[in-house]
Amino acid sequence: MKIAFLSFPEQSELLISELKNRFGISQKPDERFGELLYYENLTFKKNQAGDFELPYWARTVMLEPFFLEYKSISDAANSLKAIQRNWAPYQFTLFRKAELIQKKLPYINLKERNFPCEIPSSEIGLYTLIDETHLIASAKTNSYLPAGALTFKEDHENPPSRAYLKIQESLVMAKLLNGTPFPDSSSSCFEAGACPGGWTWVLTNLGAKVFAVDRSELDAKLMKNPLVKFLAHDAFTLKPQDVENEFGKVDWVFSDVICYPERLLEWIKNWIEYKSNIKMICTIKMQGEINWPLIDEFKKINGSRIVHLNYNKHELTWIHT
Repeated sequence: MKIAFLSFPEQSELLISELKNRFGISQKPDERFGELLYYENLTFKKNQAGDFELPYWARTVMLEPFFLEYKSISDAANSLKAIQRNWAPYQFTLFRKAELIQKKLPYINLKERNFPCEIPSSEIGLYTLIDETHLIASAKTNSYLPAGALTFKEDHENPPSRAYLKIQESLVMAKLLNGTPFPDSSSSCFEAGACPGGWTWVLTNLGAKVFAVDRSELDAKLMKNPLVKFLAHDAFTLKPQDVENEFGKVDWVFSDVICYPERLLEWIKNWIEYKSNIKMICTIKMQGEINWPLIDEFKKINGSRIVHLNYNKHELTWIHT
């Protein structure tokens, strides 16, 4: 099949490594357009649901790519509009020309977003200018996000760490993929390894109560927040029943702890065994070479999804909702 993978920024080599080590695909791309890797003839297996298993390190995938010759900006825009309404650009060259083409296409939101936000679950195509008269495009992709990217307007003053962007993106993705509502004033959350409090800051801004556990205290403002209860402890040694005995009923469990994936998996399974319908978001931190059979064990947990976020680096995010 013809297929093209758009990697996350500056992570195309990680994408190629995933194709080799997870899928056994060692062939080189037939063409590389910046961070877009195009394969003319690639065999991809479908899962039991009949869907393609696609690489995590691709922020979006051109599932039916084609090449188009165009004579002018208007010609390019009209050709794309004749196929479907929604198109997003990825550009590595000819940025001004791509901007002018995009202005002639129906409007879609390409701006940074304010959190909380919702993403429309509508089909969106992807196109990339190759040179002055040729582009590559695909009306069908695997993402509802423009060019697979979700970015937020950053708050450089209030959050105690930049990690807050990961939980914002995770919560938006959980709602987009599974329809899961954001935590709110009726929600009780347990956060493991919460210091310095970036994730707690997001949750309390949504109105949720947070039981934050870490060996070190949170940011001073969060320690005074009436929605926060803090315990100085190793969060992974607390049993789920101990957490609820201390804090009360828990609706959400969060972890951005730096630990071996094996330990995280064991901890997650303890929570799922205790309360199968618990909502959880956890970062899987990679330690060197990725153990793909181990990642599959996370994926096998009923009701879970694994994604690579725009704000992830050498890590994946596990979502159970």
